[in-house]
Amino acid sequence: MASPAQDLVPVLDKDGVRLTVDDSIATVTLTNPAKRNAQSPALWRALAEAGRLLPGSVRVVVLRAEGKSFSAGLDRQAFTPEGFDGEPSFIDLARGGDAELDATIAAYQEAFTWWRRSDIVSVAAVQGHAIGAGFQLALACDLRVVADDVQFAMRETSLGLVPDLTGTHPLVGLVGYARALEICVTGRFVTAEEAVSTGLANLAVPRDELDGAVRDLAAAVLAAPRDAVIETKALLRGAQDRTYDEQRVAERAAQARRLRDLAGLGE
Repeated sequence: MASPAQDLVPVLDKDGVRLTVDDSIATVTLTNPAKRNAQSPALWRALAEAGRLLPGSVRVVVLRAEGKSFSAGLDRQAFTPEGFDGEPSFIDLARGGDAELDATIAAYQEAFTWWRRSDIVSVAAVQGHAIGAGFQLALACDLRVVADDVQFAMRETSLGLVPDLTGTHPLVGLVGYARALEICVTGRFVTAEEAVSTGLANLAVPRDELDGAVRDLAAAVLAAPRDAVIETKALLRGAQDRTYDEQRVAERAAQARRLRDLAGLGE
């Protein structure tokens, strides 16, 4: 099923990433199905740019991918001596200083961080393979709707690496430490049924119903007042770092702001 976003004039369309905006909904699409949407530094820069280009009217961001696979993960060309044209190879990066290597990885991570901004709700629509960096990109979003053919896997450890694109924190938060460790160190596939049962995915649907299910979820999010959604998201995001009593205080403060705004007394 084609996405309505495909009929819109792109705000951004380069390096395997297309951004379209339709009023309150933005759609970020991975557009290299021939390579199963394999990822590269250029793609990561485009994803980060998409985040910077979001208009203030956007409330929901949908992340989707063309083709049979959401993303097969890091393009294996990264592991060759020559790497990508115009980019330092991973071998070159390893030979650099600690500060340079840290800064480079931090720049890569920017593609994965903006999806949890408090002013938006991000929804990943995931079909087929979501491997390594693809898995971490899906984990970067607030919510995940998956097709019944989805196969998540974290393959970095089997390559002698670690997941470093912001995926470890949300993975542990969703499925717990023990299951997250087992998923990462074995590199095994997580199917749609397990993803839903463990909280990794919010909903699983047949492949041809994926776009429709995501549209329905976006519409449900948009039905609630924007400021209430923003306050609720911030409240829930911070809950894991607060004690029970600290969360009670945060709830009271957030509710006081909402009541004042509704009464027209907000600052």
